[in-house]
Amino acid sequence: MKLKHISLTVRDIDRLTRFYMSVFGCEIHRPLTPLKGAAFAKGNGLPGVDIRSVWLSLPGSDAFLELLDYSETAPRNPPRVNKPGWGHLSFAVPDIHQTCAWIIEHGGDWQGEITNLGTGASPFLAVYMRDPEDNILELEQG
Repeated sequence: MKLKHISLTVRDIDRLTRFYMSVFGCEIHRPLTPLKGAAFAKGNGLPGVDIRSVWLSLPGSDAFLELLDYSETAPRNPPRVNKPGWGHLSFAVPDIHQTCAWIIEHGGDWQGEITNLGTGASPFLAVYMRDPEDNILELEQG
């Protein structure tokens, strides 16, 4: 068994594509592609579905991030860290402070504070952030 991809339903595919490319160095794995027709509607159970899809490479991984922009989206409150279900995307980063600054610069926000989960001699820094659509991100440096 092998993880192939992680899918993220988005409100603004262009903005989120730029965000993940700018902040995490993702690259286009498959460009913007329309997905529509009977096969897609049958596969996901949404009659008349019309989707725009982008695949982004995840640096250091064979898996990719699939961004899906549906023509009709259901309303959603921002996800909570402690709500059951998929929790967050986690990235190992070389400089957690710089990555946090990039997230803020590109429309994301803080969820928590940078915390040392290691020791003074062997630090392991971690923080939860949010992307521009409030999806939760975990950053780790250590």
